[in-house]
Amino acid sequence: MAYLLDANVFISAKNLHYGFDFCPAFWDWLIAQNAAGKVLSIDKIEDEVVALGDDLSVWAQGLGKTFFVPVDAAVVPSLGAVSAWANGPRSDGKRYEPAAISAFLQVADYYLVAHALAGKHVVITHEVASASQKKIKIPDACLGLGIKFMTPYDMLRRERARFVLGGKP
Repeated sequence: MAYLLDANVFISAKNLHYGFDFCPAFWDWLIAQNAAGKVLSIDKIEDEVVALGDDLSVWAQGLGKTFFVPVDAAVVPSLGAVSAWANGPRSDGKRYEPAAISAFLQVADYYLVAHALAGKHVVITHEVASASQKKIKIPDACLGLGIKFMTPYDMLRRERARFVLGGKP
């Protein structure tokens, strides 16, 4: 089990709480946790981050395929399972609109959920579940497929991450 990070984790961290200029320890922690096999993301998320063309893009491009893993043979059956879930009835008996299903199956979220399902990973995202039939959110897919998910803050607390200024804590 590892933590599988959504693009919004990186983007929000850079723009809000963990800017490269004032909290480099967060980014160092991600790299160290990846080296320990605890934190990763997928190549589709890397594509989203790189497309921003900013300092986060430069950081992401320097990480390589051990951080942003590609789809492999082990994930392919899970892609089918996630697609079947998206096309099926929800727990409330309703179905997602065809446009919502089509959009979901074309973005990184679909692959992220499939990777999580295949690897029994915990998805880390800022998204929250929604009752809307017009958009499939990551937490909805996770709930529907029995995948654990949490916020980045929950992950940091669970892993006892500490970003301490000099000296002893």
